This record gives sequence, C-alpha cells and structure tokens, in this order.
Amino acid sequence: MRIIELLTSLTIPINNEESEVLKKFNKSDSIAKTSLEPREQLLANSLVTKDILTRKRDNDGKIVFNKKIR
Repeated sequence: MRIIELLTSLTIPINNEESEVLKKFNKSDSIAKTSLEPREQLLANSLVTKDILTRKRDNDGKIVFNKKIR
C-alpha cells in the first residue's frame, strides 16, 4: 500500500499494482491506453476514479492517460 499526495494536498492510498502502473508515468507524462496491458488499463481506470490520472482523447481519437499528481 502506498500513499499519494494529490495537487489539492490530500493524500490517498493506492495499492501496489496501481503504484506499478503509476511508475510508468515517471518516464512520460502521458501514455496511450493501447500501450498498456489489459490489467494495467483497468488499474489506470481505477487511478482515474481516484483523481490521480486523467483520461482524454488525443487528436487521432486515441485514449491517453495523463498524470495529474505531483
């Protein structure tokens, strides 16, 4: 279990699997959904629900996850 600080200075717990997905955003601020494994996509959606990631469509219509925390 890990604790993440949001931009609003709130802290929120995430599990180890979500932490591993979040580590992928250390290299890049945005990652395409198609570049993630199916399980990682579910975990990324969970992080969107927790307001840690954002999900948007790019100009090509592909879904991209962006890091929202510090």
